[in-house]
Amino acid sequence: MTVWRIFSKHKVQPILKRRKKSGYKRYSKETPGDRVQIDVTKIKNKAYQFTAIDDCTRMKVIRIYPNKKASSSIDFLGEVLNTLPFPIQHIQTDWGTEFFNDAFQYELHEHFIKYRPIKPRSPHLNGKVERTQQTDKSEFWFLLDLSEPTLDLNALAIEWQDFYNNKRPHSSLNGKTPLEKLKDVEALIPIQPDITKEFWESNEKILTRNYEYLSYLKHKNKALKK
Repeated sequence: MTVWRIFSKHKVQPILKRRKKSGYKRYSKETPGDRVQIDVTKIKNKAYQFTAIDDCTRMKVIRIYPNKKASSSIDFLGEVLNTLPFPIQHIQTDWGTEFFNDAFQYELHEHFIKYRPIKPRSPHLNGKVERTQQTDKSEFWFLLDLSEPTLDLNALAIEWQDFYNNKRPHSSLNGKTPLEKLKDVEALIPIQPDITKEFWESNEKILTRNYEYLSYLKHKNKALKK
């Protein structure tokens, strides 16, 4: 208050910090399962939260693992497939080795799911899952004493997941819950045989985790624009 009074007395004008215009476009897929973003974040030592969120409905799945190895990613994929009430067409992740590896991609192919890693150093492209993990930390994990050894973190995560999907309203969904959004668009959900057919026709390959993939994307985008 003293500083403020001195500045006011001498009529010092506040410094205006201009915010740069964001070039990012907000979007949402129209079909449930069209794109599911997956990421992992550390909750505490030897406790990693794997998170999957559907781009359309914002329904999500979270599980806790003691590490973020490929084996944990593959197990988590099974949890996602068993939890989300619609087939998945695309999985999107960053370039973390827990996802961008042959074993995880082979598992995706087993379920006729296409893999779409984002560009390196572009977390905004995975913005929905990044944002929902911040929500998990601020609205849920922050309220718990994570040093308590008797806590069943996975059971608690599933309880929070169910609340998030079924009862928590979302501003991005105009105040609806993910479940309510799902009911609005469930007629758009494709059947698995159609997804499987499209997967085989697309001739999906196992992607190598190097910059040749970026070159491939560049040429592919140019071809689509022609």
